[in-house]
Amino acid sequence: METIWFWLVACMLVAYVIFDGFDFGAGIVHFLVAHTDEERRTVLGTIGPVWDGNEVWLLAAGGTLYFAFPALYASSFSGFYLPLMMVLWLLILRGASIEFRNHVESPVWHPLWDAGFAVASALLAIFFGAALGNVVRGVPLDASGEFFLPLWTDWTPGKSPGILDWYTVLAGLAALAALALHGALWVALKTSGAIAARSRRVAGLAWWGVLALIALLTLASFRIQPRLAASFGARPWGWVFPAAAVAALAAVWVTNRRMQEQAAFLASSLFLAMMLVSAAFGLYPCVLPSNGDVANSLTIANASAAPYGLRIGLAWFIPGMVLTGLYFRFAYRSFAGKVGRAG
Repeated sequence: METIWFWLVACMLVAYVIFDGFDFGAGIVHFLVAHTDEERRTVLGTIGPVWDGNEVWLLAAGGTLYFAFPALYASSFSGFYLPLMMVLWLLILRGASIEFRNHVESPVWHPLWDAGFAVASALLAIFFGAALGNVVRGVPLDASGEFFLPLWTDWTPGKSPGILDWYTVLAGLAALAALALHGALWVALKTSGAIAARSRRVAGLAWWGVLALIALLTLASFRIQPRLAASFGARPWGWVFPAAAVAALAAVWVTNRRMQEQAAFLASSLFLAMMLVSAAFGLYPCVLPSNGDVANSLTIANASAAPYGLRIGLAWFIPGMVLTGLYFRFAYRSFAGKVGRAG
């Protein structure tokens, strides 16, 4: 049961990155692809009906983490308290920027909230990427499963790292580039004319940034976290996941150049999914590795709830996710097609 819940949590995080990721990406690139107020409203229109619904996957992942792996929830939410509060405020700023923008007609009001939307989206991408970098690198867990990390120390991922070091910043920049690519492809899919053309160009430029940063991040990850090489060495079939990520990234380049917008966005979604699954596969059965004494690492065995609770939870989880899936199908079918220019 622990393994099932490990992968269920991983799948919900993948869904969150894919769905809310294009929201972040639209915010990151919207000053690049939209040059007038009308065009910026059009970009916001590409995410307007779905952005808040997409965040259900973050809530579901957090709630499931609390239920299935309470020791991990307690440890990570206390050790990462400062960055989690920063993420919370950025989520609030991003939502307020989307909702408040059109409440007042003013030459100052609109640019203010547009800037808030762009900055919050970019910083959230960086923070979530850095968070994944912290999990892959490991944290200084003690025997009781607790840890504390300052925001930064000497910028090196050693025995006493900070939340930010050169490795986690690299992970944050890779996430920024990947979500900028994902968002540009979404905007290209949902718009037409000049906005779509600019979005394809931005996606083409972002693709090179993703290629370089992901290559560097992959090499650094295998150097910093020996568990990754051990996992892929023990289960060689797992190389299918990074191979699929490489193939998906290549498909993004080809389909974007051919202006196959839907195929490019789906390929980007597959790339994000396979990168995250590769990280989860490499860490399994760890849910939060220790960068000091390996015996202090939190695993699916010592961090999970009781087996009975996991079985009962699964019985409730399945119908809940079926209902969520049906809602998302309805919402996205209702929102299908291109977004017209805002009037």
